[in-house]
Amino acid sequence: MICFQCPVHILCAASLSQTINQVAASRQKHTLPDLTYDYGALEPYINAEIMQLHHSKHHATYVNNLNVAEEKYKEALAKGDVTTQVALQPALRFNGGGHINHTIFWTNLSPNGGGEPQGELMEAIKKDFGSFEKMKEKLSAASVAVQGSGWCWLGYEKDSGRLRIAACANQDPLQGTTGLIPLLGIDVWEHAYYLQYKNVRPDYVKAIWNVINWENVSERLQTAKK
Repeated sequence: MICFQCPVHILCAASLSQTINQVAASRQKHTLPDLTYDYGALEPYINAEIMQLHHSKHHATYVNNLNVAEEKYKEALAKGDVTTQVALQPALRFNGGGHINHTIFWTNLSPNGGGEPQGELMEAIKKDFGSFEKMKEKLSAASVAVQGSGWCWLGYEKDSGRLRIAACANQDPLQGTTGLIPLLGIDVWEHAYYLQYKNVRPDYVKAIWNVINWENVSERLQTAKK
C-alpha cells in the first residue's frame, strides 16, 4: 500500500503538480494569423470590406473566445470539475472550429488563384469525380445547399485514398467531426458574402472559384497522403 504521507510521495506529488502547472503556463495562446495578401486583393470577387470584417472581426472573435474557453477549461481540469469541463465543450467546438476553418480558408484563397489545378491533384479529381467540372459542380451545389450557416469541403479520406465532398454545420471542423482531412473549404456563413452578394449565395459560390489557390490545395493533398 502506498502511503501518501511519506516524504518521498509528497515530494513526487509536488513535482507532478509543478510539472502540470509549468505545462499549463507554457501553453501558447492562439493568435489571429496574418493574411499573405491585402484585404482588397481578391476584388472584384470578394470585396475589401468583407475581407476586413471577416478576418479582423469574425475570425479574431473566434480566436479570443477560444483562448477564454481554454483558460476556463484548464482551471476546471485543475479542480477536477468535470461538470464545467463538459459545459465548455460547445464553446471549444464552435470557437476552435472557427479558428481552424478560417485559418485554412485564408490560405485556400489567392489574388493569383482561379483556373484549374494541375498534377497530382487534378489526377485525383478526375479519378474520383470524372472531371474537374463535375467536381466543381458537386462542390458548388453542396455549398449552396447548406442549410443556415456552415461550410462545404473537398476533403481527403485517408483510409480509401479518395477525395470526398462534405458539408459541416456552423463551425464544426471537418477532420474533427468527419475524419476527412480538409483540402479546400468554402465558407457559406452570410458574413462571408452578404455585404456584396446579399442573400444570393449561388453568386458568391460561383465567384469564389476565381480566387481558389490550387497550389495550396495541392500542397494540402500531398501532406495528407504522407
